Amino acid sequence: MFAIVDIAGKQFKVSPEQKIFVPKLVNGVGETIQFNKVLLADQEGKVTIGKPHIEGSSVTAKVLDHGKDDKIIVFYKKRRKGYRKLKGHREQFTKINIEKIEIAG
Repeated sequence: MFAIVDIAGKQFKVSPEQKIFVPKLVNGVGETIQFNKVLLADQEGKVTIGKPHIEGSSVTAKVLDHGKDDKIIVFYKKRRKGYRKLKGHREQFTKINIEKIEIAG
C-alpha cells in the first residue's frame, strides 16, 4: 500500500512506517499531523486517482525531528575583474514518520 501526497507544495510517495524528510513544518516534535491532499492511492493493485485530490482520504504522520541539510556553496566569479563572492545555504527540513494511510471509498 502506498499513496502520493502533497506536503508543503511537494509530492511524496509514502507508505506506512516510512520515515521521510520534508520541507520545514511549523509543528513541534512529537505532534501528529494529518495531510488531506492525497493525489493517488494504491491498495494491493487497486489504484485510486484523485481529481485533483481523493475526497475523504488522509495520511497521518508524526514529527520526529527538525534539522538542516548540508551546506550548499554558491560561488560567483567574473574572470579578470577581481570579483569573487561566496555564499552558503542550508535548507531546513522536518523528519516525519508515516503512521497510517486512510483511503475513502
